[in-house]
Amino acid sequence: MCLAIPGEILSIDSDADTAVVAVGEVSKSVSLALVGEVAVGDYVLVHVGYALERLDPAEAEKTLALFAEMGGQAEAAP
Repeated sequence: MCLAIPGEILSIDSDADTAVVAVGEVSKSVSLALVGEVAVGDYVLVHVGYALERLDPAEAEKTLALFAEMGGQAEAAP
């Protein structure tokens, strides 16, 4: 089973075909080799250093909110 996380594109390096993507307060450089046209501000689904596909912003925000909720529940568990 794999886990891919939505991230927002902060910057793009067209020469290297990479982007800096933010997931919450964490940012990471990822490859754009597997996606088509993307722009700063777009959300992409990220897995092991690769952007897999562009996401609808509303869907990305909903998924990130669910992850945050799950994290909060885990912290509250005894």
